[in-house]
This record gives sequence, structure tokens and C-alpha cells, in this order.
Amino acid sequence: MMGACLLLFVGAWAVVRLFSMPVAIGMCVVAMVIPPVAAMVANRRGPEDRWWDDPSGDPTSDEWWDELDGKKRREP
Repeated sequence: MMGACLLLFVGAWAVVRLFSMPVAIGMCVVAMVIPPVAAMVANRRGPEDRWWDDPSGDPTSDEWWDELDGKKRREP
């Protein structure tokens, strides 16, 4: 995706601007949108990823969250 972004940007200002400035600007706008989309696609989690269930490493915090989620009953 980043290669396409660079190709659009360089192509817009090296070649396309000589023929049509509005098309070159449009190509740059498309190139500007690609990096955020690439970041969202790369960082997407699948429906089976349950990262919020992973323990944090702090026993007190994990016990507190388990109690809130109803996983473990607090013993009196």
C-alpha cells in the first residue's frame, strides 16, 4: 500500500501535473488517504481475538477485573 502511495505522489508531481493539475491534486488526495487506511487494516483484530481477556500481570488488578466480569466470586 505504501508503494502505491509513493507511486501516486511521485507520478502526480513528476508527470501528471504537466497535463492536468486537477488530476495531479486528486492523485495526491488519494495518496494522502492511503496511509491511515493501511494503519487501520494492519491493526485490525479478528472476532476471535479476545485481547481484553488477557491478564495484565498485576494480580490485584486482574482479581478486580475478574470480579467485575463475574468470572470469579470473591470469597468472604
